[in-house]
Amino acid sequence: MSRRSLPLNAIDAFLVTARHLNLTHAAAELCLTQGAVSRKIASLEAWFGFPLFERHARGLRLSSQGSALLPELQSAFEQLLTVADQARSQQTVIRLKAPTCAMRWLVPRLLEVEREQPDLQIALTTTTDHNVNFKTESYDAAIVFGTHMSAGDLLFEEALTPVISPVRSGAMLGSLTFLHPTRDKTDWSLWLTKQEGPGFAMHKNQHFDTMDLAITAAIQGLGVAIADETLVAEDVRAGRLMRPYETSIKTGASYRLVLRETPGEENGLAAFRACLLNRGLRGASSPV
Repeated sequence: MSRRSLPLNAIDAFLVTARHLNLTHAAAELCLTQGAVSRKIASLEAWFGFPLFERHARGLRLSSQGSALLPELQSAFEQLLTVADQARSQQTVIRLKAPTCAMRWLVPRLLEVEREQPDLQIALTTTTDHNVNFKTESYDAAIVFGTHMSAGDLLFEEALTPVISPVRSGAMLGSLTFLHPTRDKTDWSLWLTKQEGPGFAMHKNQHFDTMDLAITAAIQGLGVAIADETLVAEDVRAGRLMRPYETSIKTGASYRLVLRETPGEENGLAAFRACLLNRGLRGASSPV
């Protein structure tokens, strides 16, 4: 059998299973089903021509051949990972995942990163997904959004406030179309319940899939949007939007920067983090 036919992707499954001697635990670590792990091990056994495990009612046990092979495979696999990590630590391309709603804040800062770190290339992927799983996704860094998060570095906390186009500034809030950043009215309802005095009935409503789309519609004069004050800070400064009320309501959610773990700090990813955080902290603390 050809050396090239060796199922290299099955070696990791063998090493993890050998460590746990339990298919359930190995599958959980590998983010696979038990059946998928079993098939990988079976393909490796077929290539070697001997069993790697002995199956018993109480679980798994390494076969004599598997036990003899394990240390050599572990050493070779660790060496492979070390070479790959060293190559990645010298990277100049940062694969960044970010939610679409963060683009208004992120793009100006990416321009600053480009000016301050000209050797870095940012490969940006936008998504409506607010989380990242580095075990299954091939990103180096991600901006995540959610409540009660502690991973990574805080960029800014979400604080909601109404915004409208200056051309609609004379209109009563209740007469405008309420622009919602989600398919429900949660954000607007939260802000309205925190206001003193008479409330507003949301007679006319338009729902969007992202906050960025709702903000864009407000800039074009479609109605009044509820938006994060940090995300619209530049639009307010530039006169594209105005805030009819100075109050904002924190939701308990935040935007955070998380990085894939790397073996060293002196690399492109560390430089990207330092640059983005400097810009992010300054932007988050600026008055709107």
